[in-house]
Amino acid sequence: MISRISELNKIGIALSAEKDTKSLLNHILLGAKSLTNADGGSVYSVTEDQHLKFEIVTTDSLKISLGSKDGQSVKFPSLPLYKDGQPNTSMVVTSAVLENKTINIPDVYDVDGYDFSGTKEFDKSTGYRTRSILTIPMKNHEDKIIGVLQLINALDKETGDVKEFTDEDIQLAESLASQAAVTLTTKKLIDQQKELFESFIQLIATSIDEKSPYTGGHCRRVPDLTMMIAEACSAKLSGSLKEFKLAAKDRYELKIAGWLHDCGKVTTPEYIVDKSTKLETIYDRIETIQLKAEVLKRDAKLNFLEQKIKVLDGESNTDIQILKDQYNYQIEKIDDDMLFLRQINIGSEFMDDAHKKRLEKISSNSNWVDRNGDEVPYLTDNEIYNLSVERGTLTYEEREVINHHIVVTNKMLASLPFPDHLKNVPEYAGGHHERMDGKGYPNGLMGFEMSVPARVMAVADIFEALTASDRPYKDGKKISECLQILGRMKIDHHIDPDIFDVFVREKVYLTYAEEFLSDKQIDEVDHSSIPGYQE
Repeated sequence: MISRISELNKIGIALSAEKDTKSLLNHILLGAKSLTNADGGSVYSVTEDQHLKFEIVTTDSLKISLGSKDGQSVKFPSLPLYKDGQPNTSMVVTSAVLENKTINIPDVYDVDGYDFSGTKEFDKSTGYRTRSILTIPMKNHEDKIIGVLQLINALDKETGDVKEFTDEDIQLAESLASQAAVTLTTKKLIDQQKELFESFIQLIATSIDEKSPYTGGHCRRVPDLTMMIAEACSAKLSGSLKEFKLAAKDRYELKIAGWLHDCGKVTTPEYIVDKSTKLETIYDRIETIQLKAEVLKRDAKLNFLEQKIKVLDGESNTDIQILKDQYNYQIEKIDDDMLFLRQINIGSEFMDDAHKKRLEKISSNSNWVDRNGDEVPYLTDNEIYNLSVERGTLTYEEREVINHHIVVTNKMLASLPFPDHLKNVPEYAGGHHERMDGKGYPNGLMGFEMSVPARVMAVADIFEALTASDRPYKDGKKISECLQILGRMKIDHHIDPDIFDVFVREKVYLTYAEEFLSDKQIDEVDHSSIPGYQE
C-alpha cells in the first residue's frame, strides 16, 4: 500500500506539471489504470449542455487507444444526463454523476438496475469480456463534478485474471480522481484567464481601430509581421543571429508584445492620428480659406461694379475694358492661389523653397475685410505654419504628440504585473522606435542595448507603415520602394542590419505582401539593387 501511495504521489506531481489538456487526461487515465492494475478505462467530461463527453478511451488487451494526444479521436456519441427532463440513471456512468457517488460493480453481467446493452454488444463484436467496472465522479475543490473516471477489469497481478476492484483500489482511484479534477479545474481557469487576457489586449487594439481605422489595421498587422521575421531569424544557423532561437514561450511573449506595442495610442487625439491634410483639425480649415477667397472675389466684383458705375455716370474716364481686365486678373489670381493652397494642403509632395516663397507671397500680399470691417491678413499665422510643413501633414508639435504614444505605452506596460513568462513584453513592445545608433526614442538606446525581438519589431513596424494603404494621407508603397527605403535606413544605422538582410534574403516581405497587400503593391524586387543589402 505504501508503494502504491508513493506511486500516487508521483502521478500527482506529473499531473501538476502537465500543460496540455489532452496529455493531462491521458496521464489521469494511465495513472488510474496503473494504480488499480486495470485493463481499460475511460475519462468523460461534463459539458455545459449536461452531457458526458468521451475524452479518452483505452483497453490494453484490445490495443485500443482513442482520444490521447497522438491517438485517434473518440467518435462515440456523448451521453445525456437527462432525458425528457428526467435524470438518466439507466447508465452507470450517468448515475455516478447524478447521484454523486462512486459505483463499484464486480460483474456487469450479474447486476440489475443499469443498462449494459452497449457494453455487451461491444463484447460480442470484439470477443472481449467486460466484468468489473469502477466509476468515480471527478469533483474539484468546489465539490463540483467536472468529469468521470471509469476503470474496467481489474487484473490480478499474479494470475492476470479479472477480479473485483478492492477497497484499496477505490480509495486510491478516488484520491487520484480528486487530484485530477483539481488539476483540470486549475488548467481550465488558467486557460480562461489567458483567453481573457488575450481578449483584453485585442480589445485595446479594437478600441484604437474604432478610434482611428488608420492605426487599428497597423495594430493587427504588426504582430503577424513580427512573428514572420522572428521565425526567419530563429531559423538562422550562422552569423550574429545563430544564437537567437524561439521556443513556444518566446513566441507567445513576442505575440503579446506585438499586440500591445502601440497601446499608448489610446491617449493620442484622433484629430492628429487622422490628420489627412495640413489644415485639418476637427474639420479641414482649407474650407475656411476658401470662404475668405470667395469674400475676396466678392469684394473685387463690388469694386469693379462701383468703378464701372462711376465711368457710366461720367465721374471717371477710365476705360471699362481696362477695369474688366483688372477684375478678371484678380479673380484668376485668387483662384490660382486657392488651387495652390489646396495642393500643398494635401501634404503628398515635398514643400520646397519655391513653394514656401509662394506661400509667403500669398500671405503677405493678400488681405481681406472681416465682419468687423477690419482689414486682416488673408492667412493667419497658424494657417501659414501648418501649410509650411515640409513632409506629410503633421507639424513638429503634432509629431511630438504622436511620438509620445510610446512613452504612454511604456508607462502602461510598466504598471502591469506581468508574470515571469511575459516579463519581457514591456521591453519588446516599448523599443520599436529606438534606433541602432542611439538616436531613437524614447530612451535613445543603442542597438546592443536592445533584445533581438525588440529590433525585429522595429523592422516590422516600419515596413507595415510603409506598405499600409489605409493611411489618410498616402497610398501604400510598392514593396520594391519599401525595401529601398529600409535599405537606406540600414545604411543610416536606423534598423538592425542582420535582421534586415534576413528579411530580404528569406523573402519575408513577400510572404507578408501576399497575405496583406494588394496586387498592385507586389512588384518585382531586384535584391542586388537594394541599398546596403548583403546576400
